[in-house]
Order: sequence, then structure tokens, then C-alpha cells
Amino acid sequence: MAIALGLALGALIGVLLGLLGGGGSILAVPALVYGMGFDVEQAIPISLIVVAAASTVGVLPKIRAKQVQWRMAGIFAAAGLPATVAGSAISAHLHQSVLMLGFAVVMVVAGVRMLADQGATGTACKIDAGQVNWRRCAPRSIGAGLLVGLLTGLFGVGGGFLIIPVLVVVLGVEIQTAVGTSLLIIIANSVTGVFSHLQGVNVDWQVTAAFVAAAMATALVAGFFGTTTDTTRLQRWFAYMVFAVAAYVLVDTLILN
Repeated sequence: MAIALGLALGALIGVLLGLLGGGGSILAVPALVYGMGFDVEQAIPISLIVVAAASTVGVLPKIRAKQVQWRMAGIFAAAGLPATVAGSAISAHLHQSVLMLGFAVVMVVAGVRMLADQGATGTACKIDAGQVNWRRCAPRSIGAGLLVGLLTGLFGVGGGFLIIPVLVVVLGVEIQTAVGTSLLIIIANSVTGVFSHLQGVNVDWQVTAAFVAAAMATALVAGFFGTTTDTTRLQRWFAYMVFAVAAYVLVDTLILN
């Protein structure tokens, strides 16, 4: 029963990661805590394993379609990796209820970002004559990378809900390229977070394997569709789902426990 549930939940996370380039990971921890019955200390590293694996296969169609900004992903990752380690260290000293409350706040922020108007495009990384002005672009990329890395370490989220708006609205990256670039950044941060969180944590590897396998399979399929699909409506409905889950987490943490 646990494996079947892990397959179903993993498939959902994979679809969302493949289509949206992020956001799906925001449901991974609640799915593992409330759906699978794990403690949050177990759920965070498992979530990061799932997110890293699903993002790895989800990014392949984006690379094939040349929808990845490699240098920008490298800058984000270089800033995010030490922040991920720091976030993991902080997370280890926080009570489960504090982590879940913080996670609910992150979910609300994610939902708001998903509903925000994405029509505006930034100019910090505007390409002129095929070249990016890295003097303007790099500082903003580093700041965003630090924030995303910290959240990855603290809560086990990939951070795509923040990465994509920053890439599009602040830095001026085209949306499809932002999705592919986001997946690369998520992979780097998530792998770092896994190694930071696994010490002293007992992981059910059988259930984790089922979760990962389902997420990878659906992320790969969804990734191919995501290269040409307009995901605006899907993102809006997904935001409403995130608000509902955040409300449940808050009620469960503040009232039921």
C-alpha cells in the first residue's frame, strides 16, 4: 500500500516539475508527511532525492531544445550550494512544528508568485548582440541563488517557484529557457541538500525508490510536452492547490497538534 501510494504521489510531483520547471517540489514534503506518514526530518531528504531525480530527467528535453542558459545556472548554483548547506544546518536544530509552519509560509509565497502577472520581463540580463551584460546580471543572480539555496536546505524545496519569476521578471530570460535553467539549478541545490540532510536520518529506501521512479518517468514525459505547452492556466490552478495544502498544514500544526 505504501509503495502504491508512493508511486501515485511521485507521479504527480514529476508531472508538475516536468511541465512547470518547479513548483511540484513544494508539494513533495506535505505529500510525504501527510500522505506517507513520515516525520519532517525524513521527508526533507526524500523530497530532495525525488526533486533532484525528476528534475534530471525533466531537463533533458529542455537541453535538447536548447532552452537552457548554462552560465546563469552556474552562477545560481555556485551561490546556492553553500546556502543550501547552511539551511540544512539550521533545519537540523528546528522543531518539526516550526519547520512545518515555515513551510506553510513558503507555500503561500509560492502560490502568490504563481498567480502574479508574468507578462513583465526584466532587463538586467538583456542580451545585446548575442552577449549578456554580466556586470548587471551576475549580482542579481547571486542574490537570488543564495535565497533559493537557503530555502532548499531549510525545507527540502527545489525553489523553482522563486527561480522562474526571478529569471523572467528580474533578469529578462524567456520563459521556456527559464524553465530549463530552473531545473538545472534545482538539481544542483537538491543534491547538495540530500547529502547535508542524510546524516543520522533513517530513510525507507523501498518507498523512496518507488516515489523517485514514478516522478522520473512522468517528469520525462511532461518535459517533452512542456517545451511547447502554454502552462499559464495549469500554473494558476496549481497555485490554488498550494494554498489549500498550506491551509491544511497550518490547521494541523496550530490546532490539531
